[in-house]
Amino acid sequence: MSGDMTMPPGSMSNDTMNMNDMIMHVSFYWGKEVIILFQGWPNNRLGMYILSLFFIFFLSVAIEVLSISLPAKPGMSPMVGGLTQAGVYALRTGLAYMVMLSVMSYNLGIFMVAVAGHAFGFFLIKCCALAVGSRTGATTNNTPKV
Repeated sequence: MSGDMTMPPGSMSNDTMNMNDMIMHVSFYWGKEVIILFQGWPNNRLGMYILSLFFIFFLSVAIEVLSISLPAKPGMSPMVGGLTQAGVYALRTGLAYMVMLSVMSYNLGIFMVAVAGHAFGFFLIKCCALAVGSRTGATTNNTPKV
């Protein structure tokens, strides 16, 4: 067995793999020619690509919003509270996997809106927490006094 592992000419370039007329990028690229989550979506149409960018952005925001844990209501059964939190966790994990698979398309637009969505969702959660904390008189500076 020789150590020559060359590919046949035209079968693979530095940034794409062509598999039966389906191009799979293996490095980041710009453009609307992308497949996100489902075959044929956004189908190389600019309007559908922009819609998919909004979709990924809102999925990322939803992941951050679902990451906060709300306290159980008084009198709620521990089983019901646990099942509710497990359901929210399962939903959040499923959405996170969808965003991860979208980012694995290696499209820079998708990557940027996913990161922006996570950052915006985190910002919303922190703003709401600070607003609630200031209304209740809680301090935001938890440094110990010496």
